[in-house]
Amino acid sequence: MSSKDWIEKDYYAALGVDKSASSDEIKKAYRKLARESHPDHNPGDTGAEERFKTVSEAYAVLGDEKKRREYDEMRSLFGSGAFRRGARGAGQPGGMPFDVSDLFGGGAGGGDNRFSGGGFTDLFSSIFSGGGAGGPARPRGPARGRDVETEVALDFEDAVRGVTLPLTLRAPGVCDTCHGNGAKPGTQPVACPVCHGAGVTTRNQGSFSFSEPCRNCQGVGTIVEEKCPECHGTGGVTKSRTLNVRFPAGVADGQRIRLAGRGEPGERGGPAGDLFVQVKVRPDELFGRTGDDLTLNVPITYAEAVLGTDLRVPTLDGTVTLRVPPGTPSGRVLRARGKGVVRKDGRAGDLLVTLDVVVPAKVSDEARAALETFAAQTPPAAREHLDARVRRFS
Repeated sequence: MSSKDWIEKDYYAALGVDKSASSDEIKKAYRKLARESHPDHNPGDTGAEERFKTVSEAYAVLGDEKKRREYDEMRSLFGSGAFRRGARGAGQPGGMPFDVSDLFGGGAGGGDNRFSGGGFTDLFSSIFSGGGAGGPARPRGPARGRDVETEVALDFEDAVRGVTLPLTLRAPGVCDTCHGNGAKPGTQPVACPVCHGAGVTTRNQGSFSFSEPCRNCQGVGTIVEEKCPECHGTGGVTKSRTLNVRFPAGVADGQRIRLAGRGEPGERGGPAGDLFVQVKVRPDELFGRTGDDLTLNVPITYAEAVLGTDLRVPTLDGTVTLRVPPGTPSGRVLRARGKGVVRKDGRAGDLLVTLDVVVPAKVSDEARAALETFAAQTPPAAREHLDARVRRFS
């Protein structure tokens, strides 16, 4: 079958979707058709087998965004008649004839070579060979293990100071009996008799060869004749393990800590995945945190705000005395330098103390009399700009 024949196939029609269909719609249509026509569900039905090949071929293109864009571009070019043999530009008697075979490496040099060599030819070789760039599909060799994620709750002070905690995980691990190969002790996996250890099988169809994972060994290349009694041939078991995890000083709520190689073990000798620990910091009854600074709200009396005072406040590792100047308004922030979160370079953030002037709900007669005397002897609040606006509506 020629390359032109492949270009002219309507993959959208094969999947029963519109050209404007979304990726999810294409995937849903493919899964439905593949289920209905799969050879395992239709033994001996050659028509179902051909339909399965057709929808698989269509999804190989439309399910990949890059290939789909190139496929749409090719069909647009052919649909416009731009590449008919002998086509000439309107009003251009000297136009050069063009053959579709020029797209696939048969054209002479010169001109726009976007679609020769590494363009559409590479696209088709990658689609229909299964291995990309015209090569055969690769067998499944050592595979990296999956990443594992867990969550740990830390007390506020532990997160600020840093702490080492034991972390118990229950996750897949390498079988200790067969050491991951799935075979009964004293035996070894043997080469698959169907693919002869390659992990893939290849079949030819016209001008193209199709490679796919070997169904006998599931693409591994080996089979286990006598399975391990512990893992039943899988090479892995679910087990509990305890790790001592170091949480650095200053770890923040929501931060993810990566422990390289502490995830699930790899397959067939592949490297292990990573462990990601999501940190949740429990709130503290006194302190808050903004970046490397600690925050603290401290109530003061009206008299302390007016007259000023020396204020003794707690820190995470002791106390500090702050001077409240006379005439301090509610909401003013005082700074105790170096009393916050210690950074990696040894420097520390600050403790930010927000003053909250407390107004009592009830006062004694003596206090009321004193306040009235005080009010009579102090200037009123500067509200002239507000009074002027109020008078406009009087």
